[in-house]
Amino acid sequence: MTENMAARYEVVVVGGGAAGLSAALVLGRARRRTLVVDAGEPRNTPSAHMHGYLTRDGMSPAEFLAAGREEIARYGVELVRGRVVDASRDEDGFTVVLADGGTVRARQLVVATGLRDELPPLPGLAERFGRDVLHCPYCHGWEARDLPTGVLATSALSVHQALMVTQWSKDVRLFLHLVPEAELTDEDLRRLAAAGVAVVPGEVAGLVVTGDRLTGVRLADGTVHDREVLYAAPRAVPENRLFVRLGAELRETPFGAYPVIDERGLTSVPGLWAAGNASGFSEQVVNAASRGYRAGVAINGELLFADLDAALG
Repeated sequence: MTENMAARYEVVVVGGGAAGLSAALVLGRARRRTLVVDAGEPRNTPSAHMHGYLTRDGMSPAEFLAAGREEIARYGVELVRGRVVDASRDEDGFTVVLADGGTVRARQLVVATGLRDELPPLPGLAERFGRDVLHCPYCHGWEARDLPTGVLATSALSVHQALMVTQWSKDVRLFLHLVPEAELTDEDLRRLAAAGVAVVPGEVAGLVVTGDRLTGVRLADGTVHDREVLYAAPRAVPENRLFVRLGAELRETPFGAYPVIDERGLTSVPGLWAAGNASGFSEQVVNAASRGYRAGVAINGELLFADLDAALG
């Protein structure tokens, strides 16, 4: 954006993923002047396909976003490639500052910046993430069904992940890695045994890849366990900088700090909305789109009645 773009919009949406585009689609169809600012860094970029979205199951994330951009353009929504670096609020709304120095004004602001996945620092893990190194069985479990499967423990919560994975494979090994075996409770061990999950102590040193395909997990002592799939839970790093900057109340969770919102997505700051993974860790694409839709409808209503009340004096 140029310095000329200190334009005023009714709504600025920060983030052009499923949540942001969904909110923008509703607002565009409601004839609201809307701008989407998108840095082009969707969370699901490593995945070749997305799943569990009715009528869109198996669609590539890139194709999905391209279709969404085309749809919002039909209703006059503007989209620019850029990054929002700052925002402030006064009685008239929000001033949004972009990385190129441009600024825009908005009566309402939707933050749909998602989160960043920080993978365990294991050699070779990042290169295979979204292929045969996975994080979500609901996203990829069907495609990896019945394969020899491993789960890399990153915390005691990994027991839950290993138990869930047994719905898709009965050959599951939980690699404790850096998690002490003593952190597993008696209940954990009983459940793992009942589910047929083998618990493998010892630090994982790396992956074994043959012909661009995961074939094993190698321990620090040199032992190799034949595995074709490895689940590894990333550490969620919420993109909550704008919420902090604008003074929104945050709630601490095991997966980072997220804004406190009502059922529509409104934060504690009037006119500031959260949607998608900006509002919580577990929003899949379909949930994120729903969150964006709900926020868009609520925002249109807020603007409508604010204008009516102003006209009444």
